[in-house]
Amino acid sequence: MATSNNSPKKPSLNSSSSSVSRPPQAVKFGRRTSSGRVLSLSRDDDMDLSGDFSGNNDYANYTVLMPPTPDNQPMESGAGADNKPDGGGQYGVPTRVGMTRRVGSDQEGGGMEEKRMSVMQSNKSILLRSQTGDFDHNRWLFETKGTYGIGNAFWSKDDEQYGNKSGVSLSDFLDKPWKPLTRKVQIPAGILSPYRLLVVIRFVGLILFITWRIRNPNRDAMWLWAMSTVCETWFAFSWLLDQLPKLNPINRSTDLAALHDKFDQPSPSNPHARSDLPGVDVFVSTADPDKEPPLVTANTILSILAVEYPVEKLSCYISDDGAAILTFEAMAEAVNFAEVWVPFCRKHNIEPRNPDSYFSLKTDPTKNKKRPDFVKDRRWIKREYDEFKVRINGLPEVIRRRCETHNNNEEMKEKKLATEKNGGEPPAEPVKVVKATWMADGTHWPGTWFNPIADHFKGDHAGILQVMSKVPPPDPVMGHPDDKVLDFTGVDIRIPMFAYVSREKRPGFDHNKKAGAMNAMVRASAILSNGPFILNLDCDHYVYNSMAVREGMCFMMDRGGDRVCYIQFPQRFEGIDPSDRYANHNTVFFDGNMRALDGLQGPVYVGTGCMFRRYALYGFHPPRSYEYSGMFGQKKTKAPNLQDSQEDSETEPLSGHPDLDLPKKFGNSSMFTESIAVAEFQGRPLADHMSVQNGRPPGALIAPRLPLDAQTVAEAVAVISCWYEDKTEWGDRIGWIYGSVTEDVVTGYRMHNRGWRSIYCITKRDAFRGTAPINLTDRLHQVLRWATGSVEIFFSRNNVLLASPRLKFLQRIAYLNVGIYPFTSIFLVVYCFLPAISLLTGQFIVQSLNTAFLCYLLIITMTLALLALLEVKWSGIGLEEWWRNEQFWVIGGSSAHLAAVLQGLLKVLAGIEISFTLTSKSAAEDEEDIFADLYVIKWTSLFIMPLTIIVVNIVALVIGISRTVYSVLPQWNKLVGGSFFSFWVLSHMYPFAKGLMGRRGRMPTIVYVWTGLISITVSLLWISVSPPDDGK
Repeated sequence: MATSNNSPKKPSLNSSSSSVSRPPQAVKFGRRTSSGRVLSLSRDDDMDLSGDFSGNNDYANYTVLMPPTPDNQPMESGAGADNKPDGGGQYGVPTRVGMTRRVGSDQEGGGMEEKRMSVMQSNKSILLRSQTGDFDHNRWLFETKGTYGIGNAFWSKDDEQYGNKSGVSLSDFLDKPWKPLTRKVQIPAGILSPYRLLVVIRFVGLILFITWRIRNPNRDAMWLWAMSTVCETWFAFSWLLDQLPKLNPINRSTDLAALHDKFDQPSPSNPHARSDLPGVDVFVSTADPDKEPPLVTANTILSILAVEYPVEKLSCYISDDGAAILTFEAMAEAVNFAEVWVPFCRKHNIEPRNPDSYFSLKTDPTKNKKRPDFVKDRRWIKREYDEFKVRINGLPEVIRRRCETHNNNEEMKEKKLATEKNGGEPPAEPVKVVKATWMADGTHWPGTWFNPIADHFKGDHAGILQVMSKVPPPDPVMGHPDDKVLDFTGVDIRIPMFAYVSREKRPGFDHNKKAGAMNAMVRASAILSNGPFILNLDCDHYVYNSMAVREGMCFMMDRGGDRVCYIQFPQRFEGIDPSDRYANHNTVFFDGNMRALDGLQGPVYVGTGCMFRRYALYGFHPPRSYEYSGMFGQKKTKAPNLQDSQEDSETEPLSGHPDLDLPKKFGNSSMFTESIAVAEFQGRPLADHMSVQNGRPPGALIAPRLPLDAQTVAEAVAVISCWYEDKTEWGDRIGWIYGSVTEDVVTGYRMHNRGWRSIYCITKRDAFRGTAPINLTDRLHQVLRWATGSVEIFFSRNNVLLASPRLKFLQRIAYLNVGIYPFTSIFLVVYCFLPAISLLTGQFIVQSLNTAFLCYLLIITMTLALLALLEVKWSGIGLEEWWRNEQFWVIGGSSAHLAAVLQGLLKVLAGIEISFTLTSKSAAEDEEDIFADLYVIKWTSLFIMPLTIIVVNIVALVIGISRTVYSVLPQWNKLVGGSFFSFWVLSHMYPFAKGLMGRRGRMPTIVYVWTGLISITVSLLWISVSPPDDGK
């Protein structure tokens, strides 16, 4: 509180030298004592009012008083309390709350005019405590609605204005300050600085070590020295490519409360508090119900429909690239169950909102649940979900019986018709009736039939689009008590729009696999809902955090969010064995590499769990970007706004900046073309601060969506036809990019190449969770696909060496590593055989284990260990996870990566495509064990090289030890060196060997056959190379 200071003026301190260096104080702070005297708390009791501060500057006489809190109360009022020098009234009974302004200059107080901003009428006797007689400040706050604090000013609720015609009212002072939606959390310097220093030390150590190796060859085994030196040089180069992008890791955090305050609060222009958030379209892709069970996909859909996001702003699409009626009807069942599951989740704040995962939780389901009907509701919804699962599992049999019934009826009709045409006699030839697949309404299924025929198999069927859940109304629809279902009183029972999409396929068209299906969904969703943002998920990745969409939206709607092309969430997996034998969690990549890339231009796109800006996916440029020139990209200049340029040829290298040309050929749908500008505008951040560039006005997105009509749906069906992409730039410049197995990496790279940046969003509670293969064979084939895509990128126009100047230098290094890392397998395989060759030949990679070699080896090893420890600190991964990643790097590098390099070279040089498929399969015996698939052995050709490395090193160890022990002049130093590196190789191969043993050590016969064959071959080779002497 502040009151006018009516005490006599104090002499100025013009003569004081201390006041010269300090500006005059405009506001004094004080406290009124029990006697009524004002005690100054300011640093300067006297003020210089000369110069600009002289005249009618009355603000110089303000004194900010400490409020009468329980610790700062005036004493009981006596007879002399009525004469307190407060300019009127009794201080023991405050008659003035807020500020009073003295407009006169009379020292005696005559002619004083006071303008009070708030006046309180009270009775002193009422506000005194009954026993002590002290002033009851708490009661005063309650009865007068006063304010509590130091230096607060209180305005009354009427329309008083401060000053004459100033236009300033109470609402202007109650507006909340502008808050950013996200903030960047830097890694502590105590961790990051030593980490960078160790990178420099190890880099220098590697250079000195390689230089020493080149200058000190092994004259006794030049071939062994040459191979090892080349491999070590490549390893140093590969380590540098992997390490440089990790120099600037960062963390980020979001403010969901600020997002709610900005977009979901009522206002005079939005009295119904409709959300001003932009729309989000969620894409889920599936292709084969046999490999991707419909129940898993249905649970993913249910988790999406139940997310905490404005219902009218959310739309969900599933792309069924197999056009299977089983998937179609499973999705219809899921939408029906969502009508009770989604309100149940909202009512009781359920997490996670995948029903299968929720009912599988081992924790107490009643924790933090306060509603008395929760137990009853949960029991009811659990029974409904069990019935839902039974219906989904029984769909194949239901569809089969339905089809048999309809086909039999059709056959009887045809026989009857043929009999009538034959004069009442049965026809001589049997009547042939096509075995069709029937829908529940008695019509033919337009997609793939169980008995495929023309126009009805996987590569030849019509386009299908079915809106299973219509566009919800703009305002909440509250439920009501119902005896048959749950009591949803006060709960919004709306569910988001959901559509089933299966694009048209015809022979002779290249449908481009998953990338083509995603682009078809992009076009269909642009017609139906046109959400400015697109979230894509695999069918086995469900929403684990219902606030995940809002977390991602914080980055898109924050200041500078208009330059963000996508938000990548980390992938988290369930069902992984506790030891994570094959590094399925991949935490080193998701928590280390991706977090570090977020400090550069952003993480790479990894295929799922990614929220895209639709406008960026269309191939347009960001509103602002920069170009980087110089050897290390140290020169940063603002990028020009490029205009449309001539269409580049198909063979033009990327150095000609074809990615910087604007997209022009979207197809012949005018409705789709008109939706582009709308999506761009709706995706802009809110222009609620002067620092927000390229923003949109508040309230622009509160208008309700129009319901779908037949013409709109027909247009959506037209844009998913197989001919729509002819003579367009879809897959080349627009949408998901074609021509690579890893279309996700290429799509993200193209956006970064145009100057966009991406964000890595790690939420406190995992945003999404999915499944990963825990079987060794499946895991290697997954890695093989990734590595094959990287090799294709390296030999394509998407090689980062041809990138545009809008890509940062360290971001180039990261993408270069993406294309180069499979080639490390060639040097890795050679290096894994070097210890065995050393033991078999009695030679070593160096002349002798001298001090210099051991010192270099110690420095390189110690710096690697310290880097791992610090990386564990800033990334949050565990040491065991880091070691599992190192082990599988050797296993995958010697198998899948090598196969990918061979496959890529044959495809590029000879045009020969080789596919590595499984040669034998076996099912898990124990269905009760959730990790039973971990022990299943499926032989594949990818096993040959790692198995050869293991057997050769074991045989070499036995031979080397035997030779040294029984030798006349044993060379123990060479045995120790070779044995150490051989054990290093075998320790990395241990998970592979353990996987071959299966459960309880049972190993398939083919493993014994290959082991024996390799052992015999190695023994014969060693005898031929080093035959025994006749005299020994």
